[in-house]
Amino acid sequence: QVQLVESGGGLVQAGGSLRLSCAASGPFSSYGMGWFRQAPGKEREFVATISRRGDNTYYTDSVKGRFTISRDNAKNTVYLQMNSLKPEDTAVYYCAAARTIWTTGHRVADFGSWGQGTQVTVSS
Repeated sequence: QVQLVESGGGLVQAGGSLRLSCAASGPFSSYGMGWFRQAPGKEREFVATISRRGDNTYYTDSVKGRFTISRDNAKNTVYLQMNSLKPEDTAVYYCAAARTIWTTGHRVADFGSWGQGTQVTVSS
C-alpha cells in the first residue's frame, strides 16, 4: 500500500497557474498514479493518470493542453501542473495510487489508495 499526502492547492485568479504535489511513502514506483477532483455536489472525476515509469499519460478532455501530470520516482512524488485555470476547475483535488501494480485505467474504482485532498479555488 502507498500513503499519499497532497499539497499546493490555493486560491488563484482565472488564467493563473498552480502546481500540486503528492508525496508518497511505500512502493511508489510500482504503481500507476492519478489525479482526480471533486466539486461540491458532484461526483469525483478523473483528471489525469501516469504510468509507473512516467512514459504514458492520459488526460480528461477538459484539461488537455492546460494540465500536465508528471512524476519523480527518486523523490516519491507525483505532480499536477495546472495552467490557464478556469473557475470550473474549482474542486478538491486528490492524488491516488492504482489498486494493484498491474492495474491500468482511469476510473475511481481502479485506484486503491487516496490522499486527503487539497482545495483549488479559481476566481473569475
